[in-house]
Amino acid sequence: MEEASQSICGLEFDDTPTRTTLFGALVAARKTHGGRKVILEDQERNPYTYNRLILSSLVLGRKLAELTETRERVGVLLPTAAVTAVVFFGLNAFGRIPAMLNFTSGTRNLQAACESAGVRTIVTSRRFVEHGHMEDIVSALSPRCRMVWLEDVAATVSSLDKMAGVFNLWRVERIHARYRSMPDDEAVILFTSGSEGVPKGVVLSNANLIANALQILQHAGAYITPADIMFDTLPVFHAFGLTAGLLLGLYGGCKVILYVSPLHYKQIPKLIAATGATFVFSTDTFIQHYAKAAGRENMSSVRYAVAGAEAVRPPTRKAWQPYNAVILEGYGATECSPVIAVNLPGKMRDGTVGTLLPGIEAETVPVEGVQDGGRLRVRGPNVMQGYVSPDSRDRLAPPEDGWYDTGDIVAFDGDGFITIKGRAKRFAKIGGEMVSLAAVEAMALGLWPDAMHAAVALPDAHRGEQIVLLTTQPDADREALLKYAQSVGFPELCVPKGLLVVDSIPLTGMGKTDYIEAARRAESLKAML
Repeated sequence: MEEASQSICGLEFDDTPTRTTLFGALVAARKTHGGRKVILEDQERNPYTYNRLILSSLVLGRKLAELTETRERVGVLLPTAAVTAVVFFGLNAFGRIPAMLNFTSGTRNLQAACESAGVRTIVTSRRFVEHGHMEDIVSALSPRCRMVWLEDVAATVSSLDKMAGVFNLWRVERIHARYRSMPDDEAVILFTSGSEGVPKGVVLSNANLIANALQILQHAGAYITPADIMFDTLPVFHAFGLTAGLLLGLYGGCKVILYVSPLHYKQIPKLIAATGATFVFSTDTFIQHYAKAAGRENMSSVRYAVAGAEAVRPPTRKAWQPYNAVILEGYGATECSPVIAVNLPGKMRDGTVGTLLPGIEAETVPVEGVQDGGRLRVRGPNVMQGYVSPDSRDRLAPPEDGWYDTGDIVAFDGDGFITIKGRAKRFAKIGGEMVSLAAVEAMALGLWPDAMHAAVALPDAHRGEQIVLLTTQPDADREALLKYAQSVGFPELCVPKGLLVVDSIPLTGMGKTDYIEAARRAESLKAML
């Protein structure tokens, strides 16, 4: 018998402070916390106060405005660094819409992203392109998009420009009022990772992003103070890196440290120690590597490691035990700006992603064949305006009645904690029965906890679909997995038909499993099954 729909609401949320723009919220934070407070650094340790960040945004934003049109969607192809924050706020201050391009997604996806969003101009850096060996990407995008090089723009900034910027710093509200968009206008376009399909362009408004940062601050307010230092290893082209890693700290008065790449496992713990960071924002895959690479003293300042985008595995929690830091697992979607729920130190439950943020309504819709849980839909001030595509660049189709279908199968317990059962797309239908691929991965992790696993479903002429498990366990054996499944109560239906031992599980730039590539690799095993 299928379960009935279940509805639940987070605490009330006052959206009054969201009725501004991203740049306007930054100006408001300066009033609250003081213009001279150091609020931003990157790996080069060059400090930005609120005053300097706003001034730089005004100066650079005016230069970029001369090269673009009002309400133009401008591609941003830059690393996670302070200058990217300056570009981001500069574009917003002068009524331009940054489209944050995922440079790890490959040339084809970048071309599709620019086509979908109607990007004609891309702001980038020669230094970044050269260090990242992205000349081929630039060559592929150049026929469609004009490249604006920051080095060239910086060379045009005169002493008069800087003086004008200082003058405008003290009349910023008037400057902002001249160009600013409305709170519910487009503020940024982010692109989904494409781990299970073609990336989508997600349009978020000023109010969406501000709301989500303030929702987090209200939800976790007892554990965040302006004395905290937040270390972000995630790219700002990703919603988690942008909102939690950057905006949350800036709007909450917490110093933000941006780091250029999450893959520098040895360097990051050293910089965490040098900056005295108290929060680390990343994914399970990355924070496990940081813990293993660090000496105990490297991360002793960290109180909380906030992990999203993928489930936190037991080996990660074990790796962090020596540092006395609490791992807070959360959950979200780009379409929700992105945070939907997160565990808190005083309110957490292992195996869940916490409770809803304030202002979010949720409901679960029954799914055929799924007995425990349903498909999650959410509504709130952080839910996107809609998607962009080549066929509907200017005609957004917002979520119906404000409800966004996450595509995730979840269950709520009696206290409102959310357990993720898996993606609706990540269920295999075998002989008429629904099998969670996430549960298959969890089963494999139970037997081989030090390995990584990815379960995919392939077509099967006789039973509809079959499950193949990619694993980094060198001696992985189906019979051993079958015996383990029987010992812990998993049905035989959950045991993969085939196992494929690989050197590494394919990952996206965010460290999430790339299931498209995993399925391609699994196809190579199909003939042997």
